Order: sequence, then structure tokens, then C-alpha cells
Amino acid sequence: MRSAIFSLVAMAASVSAHAQVYGLWVDGKDQGDGRGSYIRSPANNSPVKDLASPALICNVNGAKPVSDFVSVKAGSEITFEWYHDNRGDDIIDGSHQGPIITYIAEYSDSAAGAIWTKIDESGFDGSKWAVDKLIANGGKYDFTLPASLASGKYILRQEIIAHHESDAAFNQNPARGAQFYPSCAQIEVTGTGSAVPDQAFDFNTGYTYADPGIVFNIYSSYTSYQIPGPEVWTGAGGSSPAPSKPAESSAAATSAVASPTEAPVSEGPAFTESASPTTLVTVTKPAESTVAQVTATEEPAPTATPTRRPCSGRKGRKTRRAN
Repeated sequence: MRSAIFSLVAMAASVSAHAQVYGLWVDGKDQGDGRGSYIRSPANNSPVKDLASPALICNVNGAKPVSDFVSVKAGSEITFEWYHDNRGDDIIDGSHQGPIITYIAEYSDSAAGAIWTKIDESGFDGSKWAVDKLIANGGKYDFTLPASLASGKYILRQEIIAHHESDAAFNQNPARGAQFYPSCAQIEVTGTGSAVPDQAFDFNTGYTYADPGIVFNIYSSYTSYQIPGPEVWTGAGGSSPAPSKPAESSAAATSAVASPTEAPVSEGPAFTESASPTTLVTVTKPAESTVAQVTATEEPAPTATPTRRPCSGRKGRKTRRAN
């Protein structure tokens, strides 16, 4: 009965649940509407659920370069501004709880392949999810570019992973599965740094349906969450490259303005399945608590807690705290 109620709530919320990126801020300065200008924007705000899909990388239209690049200095604070239908609206449904993860890659037209490096992540801190914080912050998610980053053209990719239907893997039940909302922005970095992102992560093989950070039941009782993907790279020597893993299922500097399926259940402010280990954060989940900048707590429903086990094919990862 309770699961049926969750499904009905999710179906109702799905109408206004999804999100995409409006634009970037650099050191607090609005870079303007980047859709189709410096952001490789999709045609709509639908999620991606198939881990083998090219759209998992930079969403639909992600392999199509856009005309502009946002000029940023290494070490700058970058903000992705998310929205639902219009700038400043409800952002994403609060039921769409999950992490927000940011990657960078040296510029390429397709953005495909083992070229990505993780530079920021925020998951579950024991009380709030990153999506909760995103909603509370008006759709804005901040992070800092590594100060040692070499100058040049890059693609910044930020994603929301919504877990309201991820108690089952998409390849086993296409009506469910984790929902990915990836967005890619083109930037040009200036500075004197020499560190080149080198994790060589590939989303279509690095994220797998065996990953406990992708198949995850938010309606169960849990005290920890493993963020998918490699460790956060902070600059030269910041982390080890992430090995590729087999997929388990059947893409001129200016200051900015430039360029999936869902299933029933529900959806969050600025703030993908893999055979490689993910970040494990173990925390006690208080009944009610407040964490700066964040969102709604979920009500556990009687469902089996997903098995958390390390994935094969990667070296052991250090335990990291969630933001």
C-alpha cells in the first residue's frame, strides 16, 4: 500500500520534476543564458537512464559543439545554475534525491570516450542530499576549479543523479532505474598551471548496473551512500586514473552566453554503473537535522536495502566525506 502511494506521488510529481542548466556564474558573476551558446543544451529536460546511451555523456545534443566558451581563471569558483522550465522556478522535484557530480575533460567535439576526470562531488551527508541543497540554494551549485589546472579549452560536465526510481536497474526494468541529468558547458581556462586532468574515465563503461551508487533504494533505511565514479582529482597527483570497466547493458574563448525517458515516481539548487569502486561515506542519519544549503529528508518505505559491495576492476578507494 505504501509503495503504491509512493508511485502515485511520483507520477504526479514527474510532470514538474526535471531539470537542466540555464547558465554559469564565475566568481559570483552571471555569465548569462548559456543555452545553445556555451552550453550543449538538450531539446528538453528529460532524464537519461540507459548507461550505454551516448546521451549519458553530455545529454541529447551533447556531441554537437556550440559556438562560445566561458573564459575562467584556474582556481575560480564556478556555479552551475539549474532550472525546470524557467529560470528561478521550482528547479527539480524534491523527491528526486541524489548526488551532484562534476567532471572536466580537455575539449573535443564529441566529448566521448575515456577523457573525463572528476573534480567535485556532493552526495548524502547523513541528513540532506545534494539535490536538497540545490533546491534550497535556488538552483545554484558551486565548486572550485583546481588552481593548478593547465590553461586551455575544456568541457565541464555536471550531473544530477535522481534515485527515486533506482531501486531497480534500468536494464532489468526499463520503467525504473536511476535518472541522469547531465549538462556540458564549454570553457577556456587561463592561468599558469600545468596540471592536466588524467583520470581517463568513460561514462559508458565506467558507470555500470552493478554500482551501488547507481542502483540504490532511497525508500529503505540507509546511513551511507557510495558516490559513483572515480575519486575527486584536485590537481597534479590529486588522484589516480580510473580504469575502464566493461558495460553491463544491451561528446574561440569568449565570456558567455552559448550550446531523455522517465518512469513514474518523483523529483531538486546549485550545487552514472560501474565495476570500479565508488566513494563510501558512512554517517549516522538523524531523524531530522539541518545542514547548510540543502533539502528535504525522505521517508523510508519498507523496501529491501540494496546490497553494497565493492565493484571489481578498480583499486581500493579512500573513504570520502560527502559535502
